[in-house]
Amino acid sequence: MLTVVSIVKLNAQRLVPGQKGIEVSTGLLAANVNQNYFVNLALTVQSKQRNYWIWGAEYAKQNSSYKNWRLPIETYTGEIGYIFNFLSDPQKVISLNGGLLATGGYETINRGDSTLQDGGIILNSDNFIYGVGGRLSVETYITDRFVILIQGKVKAFWGTDVKQFRPSAGIGLRFNF
Repeated sequence: MLTVVSIVKLNAQRLVPGQKGIEVSTGLLAANVNQNYFVNLALTVQSKQRNYWIWGAEYAKQNSSYKNWRLPIETYTGEIGYIFNFLSDPQKVISLNGGLLATGGYETINRGDSTLQDGGIILNSDNFIYGVGGRLSVETYITDRFVILIQGKVKAFWGTDVKQFRPSAGIGLRFNF
């Protein structure tokens, strides 16, 4: 009987409006996945009807090939968005979520050095960038406080000299408090 009561109590603690969470995620950028990755740290705040707000900071690193060298393209962005709960089970254990993000930040190519080892010049420059994105995630509670998520994101940037559309896929862990 005590086990049944504790399970009901655990489920009642999930997705409470106003509940906050810290989310850490990492993954691969879809284009040329060799050494292309992102790391994201975000704050989530539950709103009504199982939806939530998200505020985050992200670092992404891509490598572009030039002859035998890899030129790093690094992006530092902040994002804010609203995520909708599309589908979940009655116990709130697993859910499918998706939403829109506004994002902006700074992009640097070859760490700001425009001269290459062979004397070539990079014509693209470091830029402030801004854009929009979409996120689709499958989230599952492993306890009331810990959530594992698998996510896919796509972002469209303006102000960039590199790639305007940037898809990514990753995995994350959220701690709710």
